[in-house]
Amino acid sequence: MLVSAKDMLNKAKAGKYAVGQFNINNLEWTKAVLLTAQENNSPVILGVSEGAGKYMGGYKTIVGMVNGMLEELNITVPVALHLDHGSYEGAKKCIEAGFSSIMFDGSHYPIEENIEKTKELVSICNEKGLSLEAEVGSIGGEEDGVVGAGEVADPNECKMIADLGVTMLAAGIGNIHGKYPENWAGLSFDVLAKIQELTGTMPLVLHGGTGIPEDMIKKAISLGVSKINVNTECQLSFAAATRKYIEEGKDLQGKGFDPRKLLAPGFEAIKATVKEKMELFGSVNKA
Repeated sequence: MLVSAKDMLNKAKAGKYAVGQFNINNLEWTKAVLLTAQENNSPVILGVSEGAGKYMGGYKTIVGMVNGMLEELNITVPVALHLDHGSYEGAKKCIEAGFSSIMFDGSHYPIEENIEKTKELVSICNEKGLSLEAEVGSIGGEEDGVVGAGEVADPNECKMIADLGVTMLAAGIGNIHGKYPENWAGLSFDVLAKIQELTGTMPLVLHGGTGIPEDMIKKAISLGVSKINVNTECQLSFAAATRKYIEEGKDLQGKGFDPRKLLAPGFEAIKATVKEKMELFGSVNKA
């Protein structure tokens, strides 16, 4: 059964580790993440962007697929199904469809409007027992058409949003979606420390987890980050394994063109990437 991310993230915050959010794009992605979480006894968050939601046939399709897998694969670790970078309208659709966790990204609105819309969603999510993520200071790069400039959040604005009663807070600290450029300045730990100081026990979220050096990940966790989002890295590992399979001509051997065989190397590559991240984040055996 799907659960809110609240308990798993509160435990992570108290235990100084982080829960991974791994974005899903199809059945292989979903199955790979769920099986890896079960094998490593780790809580996990399945992230779905609005673009991926459309690609997979709609939010109700995704809820049906995930609930079916939880039952058929005997998944017993805590699993949250979470809308990633949701619009106000998208958040409401996912609530109706049966998601157990929602992100409303109001970072591109003036702070007053971000507060107003977040406040309304806090009320709805509390009533339905769902977790809610809010954002202050946009994350750099692009994810499914959502483009952010990579701003560093204002800690005081973070406190204003946190005080509304959201479950978790994503704050821009120089992180970006996608691959990091060679001249990237790194994460702004001074800002993160100030946000942690002002928001107290609120679990903080680090978007753009792909490509951040391990020492920075560990330092961010020590400063209150309890949820780390990974998307690009799984896509890269899936693409590389699939390319290798095809370039070696495996798809031309026997029934290598069978999609179950064609997609298998990418599936295993996602599993390996997710396991590596769970070990880095410290969530193994924390279910």
